[in-house]
Amino acid sequence: MAPTRRTFIKTSTLATVGSALGGARVAAQAQAQAPARQLPGLQTPNVGRAPTPLSILIIGGTGFTGPEQVEYALARGHKVTLLNRNKTRPDLFKGSVEQLIGDLNTDVSALKDHSFDAVLDIPTTFPGWVRNVGQYLKGRVKQYVFISTQSVYTDDSVAWKDEDDTLATMPAGVDPYDLTPANASRYYGALKAFSETEVRKTYPGMALIIRPGLIVGPLDRSDRFTYWPSRIDKGGEVLAPGDPADPVQIIDARDLAEWTIRMIEARETGIYNASGPAAPLSIAELLYGIKAITTSGAQFTWVPADFLRAEKVSGWRDMPVWVSPKGRPGFSQRSSAKAAAKGLTFRPLADTAKATLDWHKQRPAAEQQTLAEGKIAGMSAEREAAVLAAWKARK
Repeated sequence: MAPTRRTFIKTSTLATVGSALGGARVAAQAQAQAPARQLPGLQTPNVGRAPTPLSILIIGGTGFTGPEQVEYALARGHKVTLLNRNKTRPDLFKGSVEQLIGDLNTDVSALKDHSFDAVLDIPTTFPGWVRNVGQYLKGRVKQYVFISTQSVYTDDSVAWKDEDDTLATMPAGVDPYDLTPANASRYYGALKAFSETEVRKTYPGMALIIRPGLIVGPLDRSDRFTYWPSRIDKGGEVLAPGDPADPVQIIDARDLAEWTIRMIEARETGIYNASGPAAPLSIAELLYGIKAITTSGAQFTWVPADFLRAEKVSGWRDMPVWVSPKGRPGFSQRSSAKAAAKGLTFRPLADTAKATLDWHKQRPAAEQQTLAEGKIAGMSAEREAAVLAAWKARK
């Protein structure tokens, strides 16, 4: 059975948040002016200062999207405090942020007696995490920003639905407050939706909920997009999925970060989808756009979705970004018009592809090997060759 966006995102996300926020102790580092330069692929944006500096708590902040959020907030002149266990890329922003260390599952007492203009909650999947933070911050913040997901939606049968679409719910008898990353993977979308409700209840009138689609770009160790720049850069015959016109959607983590911080500065509230680009994008446009930033001369062989399914090649997991639109036209065609009206913009695909490829080439050898073997997303060279051979031999 082909994995859905929900099942693929939840496996990579829950594993990450489960390991990134364990442990409990309290510490602090002095605030300074310039951010640390310790992470290949992370670049300080050249932007103007915000009209009013804010104190912003970022929960997480050192994984994939977090560093971009931190960098942009610092570049805009805000005072940033991080809450995490300081074990994923430890001390990444040492000297630039205040560091609070805690466990969202159990102990976040490091937040005691703190107040913030805004909270940016990046990793939370479980409503209990919202509740744990809320016991210290309820009534002590002016805005709470929750990064949710488009996996909260249950109906992909119609394209370009907006934020009012039907949301996933927890099955009867399942207590969302009694789940951990070890036993909750199947409920990812429902847990995010339930956490949204917890946020709105805890911070009435001051909640900003952002539902991104597939987030891509430098620092993404899930390989959900990185597979394509890496594979195309190697050249040769490349297995391309489905119909060239099949729709896809992505958003660069840097675009999401910049827009999120500016929404905080504007004190915006409400619910927003966040997926791009601005104009509809096909899988062919994505792959040829990536090829254009390489010199590989890669050649694409398009293999229909039905044949891929018969060969047990899964959309989204084996062929990242892409899912056959048959019966599910809304999967990669979700409206972000509301966010665009509030200033969400999208950088060129060439920028995202080149930055991702450049970063990938600087990754540790073990991570590059993981991608080459298709352990998380994509396909190994051997499996790709076998599927291509089967396609050519079908008659």
